[in-house]
Amino acid sequence: MTKADLIEEVSRVVEMTRKESEVIVEAIFDSIVKSLRTGDKIEIRGFGSFRTRQRQPRIGRNPKTGARVEVPAKKIPYFKPSKELKDVVNNSPTPVAPTAPAPEPTPTA
Repeated sequence: MTKADLIEEVSRVVEMTRKESEVIVEAIFDSIVKSLRTGDKIEIRGFGSFRTRQRQPRIGRNPKTGARVEVPAKKIPYFKPSKELKDVVNNSPTPVAPTAPAPEPTPTA
């Protein structure tokens, strides 16, 4: 699902215009990003939590030249799904592709 698909779904479910739905989706995403930038944790019950993790500085290698490169410390966004979300995803019926019937055994003489 893309952001445009999400906006379209919100528009359909809430019966708003696409433009109004886009404002809502953008506001949610902007709020999440703003909170993560300030180091806050976002917890959405039944869905999961967003937070940042600190990566330590390290020495990497340029794969093309093999030269050593210093990689600075940085924060990365991290999402941890809730138990409820995991259960819903794992217990939902997944469409199974039809399998070809097994070939008939050939008679041996």
